[in-house]
Amino acid sequence: MSVQKALEGYIQATNTHVFENVSKFVAPEAVYWFTKKECIGLKEIEEYFINSWNLIKDEVYSISNVNWISMDEKSATCLYTYHWEGYYNGDLIKGFGNATNVFIIINNEWKLIHEHLSSLT
Repeated sequence: MSVQKALEGYIQATNTHVFENVSKFVAPEAVYWFTKKECIGLKEIEEYFINSWNLIKDEVYSISNVNWISMDEKSATCLYTYHWEGYYNGDLIKGFGNATNVFIIINNEWKLIHEHLSSLT
């Protein structure tokens, strides 16, 4: 699978709201930086995702303006704009921001080792 397909699969998995699907694309030692939280390792990342899915109902996550700024046979880094929308206390809310994803090869598969999301809303 190409790194572009891994990114696409990761976004699709995120929209299932099932962390088992998401974890297939994430390295066990991954570090995620969110606007107000740092998560290290799958357990902390899973807790963050589940909390977000419980807080924002029916969330839909999408990306645009993907720019691969570095790529070789073992690692790849992309920048993009992320968008989300869902229901909070019954009201439709949405937001967007900047993202950086760093992928590495583990056992011949592209895995996210780092994600950095910065909200712009």
